[in-house]
Amino acid sequence: MTQTSTDDASTPRRSGSTSARVGRLAGIALFVRQVIAELRKVVRPTRTELITYTSVVMVFVVAVMAYVSALDIGLGKLVLLVFGGG
Repeated sequence: MTQTSTDDASTPRRSGSTSARVGRLAGIALFVRQVIAELRKVVRPTRTELITYTSVVMVFVVAVMAYVSALDIGLGKLVLLVFGGG
């Protein structure tokens, strides 16, 4: 018995480039809709909150800078002491 079906697995098929494009565009559109939905959920800080948060960050950055600078100076002096630099 031979198979006479025209839908044989060995026959080459054209790839659905049109459907792939539509799927890709639909995916991009879905992504944009989801981004907009997430941005609507964002709660923006008030002016006083923003000033407070900025101040806290600036103080923390200055403290870390002072710590790293002290380590740098201390280790630099230690290296000069150990290796006898002028």
